Amino acid sequence: MILEKLKSIRTEKGLSCKQVADLVGISKEYYWMIENGKRRLNYELAVKIAQVFDTSPDNIFLGNQLTYSEQKLAP
Repeated sequence: MILEKLKSIRTEKGLSCKQVADLVGISKEYYWMIENGKRRLNYELAVKIAQVFDTSPDNIFLGNQLTYSEQKLAP
């Protein structure tokens, strides 16, 4: 599930909800609501969050395991 994936990646990276929220420019409450299914995650915000996590939006939504940096280098 996408919501579990967000939390899993965030905790794997050692980040708090507040840290992620600050890095993408939203309130920690809003990020918490996204992670807990209270708010929808739009594509623009998904891209910002993926960049913070050094992954691609595809990893969050589809399970593609390439990091964002690797994704940019792929042909």
